Amino acid sequence: MALPQHPLGSSRVMISRTGFGAWAIGGGGWAFSWGPQDDAVSLETMRHALKLGVNWIDTAAVYGLGHSEEVVGRLLRERSPSDRPMVFTKCGLIWDPNDPMAPPRRVLKPESIRQECDASLRRLGVERIDLYQFHWPYETGTPVEDSWNTMAQLINEGKVRLGGVSNFDVSLLERCEAVRHVDSLQPPFSLIRRQAAAREIPWCARHNTGVICYSPMQSGLLTDTFSREQVARFAEDDWRRRSPDFTEPNLSRNLALRDALRPIAQRHRATVSAVAVAWTLAWPGVTGAIVGGRSPQQVDGWIGAASLQLSAMPQPEHAAAAH
Repeated sequence: MALPQHPLGSSRVMISRTGFGAWAIGGGGWAFSWGPQDDAVSLETMRHALKLGVNWIDTAAVYGLGHSEEVVGRLLRERSPSDRPMVFTKCGLIWDPNDPMAPPRRVLKPESIRQECDASLRRLGVERIDLYQFHWPYETGTPVEDSWNTMAQLINEGKVRLGGVSNFDVSLLERCEAVRHVDSLQPPFSLIRRQAAAREIPWCARHNTGVICYSPMQSGLLTDTFSREQVARFAEDDWRRRSPDFTEPNLSRNLALRDALRPIAQRHRATVSAVAVAWTLAWPGVTGAIVGGRSPQQVDGWIGAASLQLSAMPQPEHAAAAH
């Protein structure tokens, strides 16, 4: 099965409009986990996404403190090189192995970036990372120019194909661009969280930088069956228990927005999940969306977004004229 594809920024790398997000498959037992996850189900879910046309997987070293990358590596090893998806991963969040529930530190020191890259290559079992990204801005005082120069070196050495950043604002993007072209930005972007549309996404469009947005379904809120009762059933180590989006008064507002998508989904004979993701893909400058899944059924819920064409609602007078 084929999904619509788009080149990632100025590169010639064609990516499917939706990619598989491997955050949750890292499993439980760390600061930003989604709770326990069965590895066999994770592998089945990723195989299903690839069968439906997804051609890239987005993970990170910190997801499950290395475990997500290890599971993705198992998937890659069971497939021939010509049948493997592209793998996008991230660095810059350093965890304490003696205290896995402690929030990771944001470190972008050149020597740390190199160590993380080598560790990710080992876990994934690949010789080159298709897209390597800084996960968050630094907090240790390292000039971003020094960090980004290390990314450029990794690309020149053949360990990395493309270099990108996540959660960077325009000022940091400008500083990176002055050192080497930024191939992609990964911002949070959804109907609930739209801030990136004001500055970062337009900047990327002007500079031929690809945009792959994350959390387009706002971590599950903008899905067909999500309910208040599910919040109560979250695992004890599910990070969403601490998120303002999942507590009142925001929870009620977010669910009301989700409910407003139902008639649109019905009109398109699509799911609410697909409509939420398709809204991000319809935004000028957005290349693709990272969408997570913990089961094949969840993938089925959003896979249609890549082909869903949304249009603006007609004005009343236009609607009357149409009759």
